[in-house]
Amino acid sequence: MKIAVGLSGGVDSAVAALLLMKAGHDVVGVTMKLWQDGRYKGGCSDACFGPGEAEDIAAAADLARKIGIDYQVFDCAADYERIVIDYFRREKSAGRTPNPCVVCNPRMKFGILPEIAARRFAFDRFATGHYARIVRRGGRLAVARADDASKDQSYFLWGLSQEQLERTIFPLGEKTKLQVRRIAAEAGLPMAGKPDSQDFYSGDCGELLGESDREGEIVTADGKVLGTHRGYWRYTVGQRKGLGIGGGTPFYVLGVDGKANRVVVGTREEAVRTQFLMTPSNWMACAPTDGRIDGFVKIRSTGSPVGPASLENGTVSVPGGIFGVAPGQSAVMYSADGAILCGGVIQGRD
Repeated sequence: MKIAVGLSGGVDSAVAALLLMKAGHDVVGVTMKLWQDGRYKGGCSDACFGPGEAEDIAAAADLARKIGIDYQVFDCAADYERIVIDYFRREKSAGRTPNPCVVCNPRMKFGILPEIAARRFAFDRFATGHYARIVRRGGRLAVARADDASKDQSYFLWGLSQEQLERTIFPLGEKTKLQVRRIAAEAGLPMAGKPDSQDFYSGDCGELLGESDREGEIVTADGKVLGTHRGYWRYTVGQRKGLGIGGGTPFYVLGVDGKANRVVVGTREEAVRTQFLMTPSNWMACAPTDGRIDGFVKIRSTGSPVGPASLENGTVSVPGGIFGVAPGQSAVMYSADGAILCGGVIQGRD
C-alpha cells in the first residue's frame, strides 16, 4: 500500500513514517508550508504557526533523505490565512475561545494537504503522527482515544468526516510517547529528543488581531471593578493565571467582552456549569440524532472526559458539574470505551 505521511519535522510524524515503512508500505512524505515571511513577526516559541517553520521543514526533508522516501512541500499559506487565521480573528474579536487545531485538521491537514498532494503522488492512505485511534462502530468510523492518555489528541480530530477517516491511518494510536522516542533514538533520528510543539502561534496573538496593548477593566459579574488588563485577547474562560488581581480570593475568568475590552471574573463555583449549549456538527460513532445520547464530555484539550454527561436537542447536561465552559471552544462527546460519538462548538453556558 502506498501511504502519504504528513511530516511536521517532529518526532511523532517521523516515527509514524518509519513504522509504516517497516510494515512494508511504500511511504512518501508531505508537508504544508503555512508561514508567510514578513506578514507577521511571530516569536521564538515552538508553535504550529511561526517563523520556526523553516527549521521544521528542513528537519522533515533531512528525515526523508535519511530513511529514503520521496518528499514534497506544498505551499498552503494562503489557504491557512483564509481558513484558520481569519477564523481565529473572528472568534477572538467576538470574545469567544477559538480552537485553531479543530478547524485546521479537517479543512487543512486532512483536507487540502492530501488533496493537493494527490496531484503529485498517487497514494492509497494518508497518515499522521497523531496519538489517536480509528475504530468502527455499527458501520460507522470514529476517532477514539489513544492508548497513551497523557498524549491523546482525539479531541482535536472530532471534525473529520467519514470519508476522511476511511483514508486515514494513525500509526501511533497504540504507542506511548516514551516508546516513540525510543524508536526514534534506536533509528538514529535527530528529532528523537525534540520538544513537542505546545502553542498555536509563536508570538503575541494580538498581532494576528491587529491589536496593540489596550487597557481594559477586570470586573465581577455584578460590575465591580477589580483591576485592569492590557487586552481582552489574552484571556479565556476558566483562566486563573495572569489576572494580576489580589485580595486573597482566587478569581477565574467567567467571560470576555471583546467589543468593550472587558474581562469578567468570579469564583471557581461561579465558573462551574451543569448545562451548556452546543451545536453538534459532526457525528462519528453515533448516527445523527436529536434524541438523547449518553456518555462523557470533554471541553478542552487537557484533562479527561467528564461524566456522566448527556446531549439532547443541543443541550449538554453534566449533573456533577463541569468547570470553565467557554463559548467558541469545542465540546466532544465520548462513549465509555473512548470512541467519539459527536463533536461541536459550545454556543453558551446556560
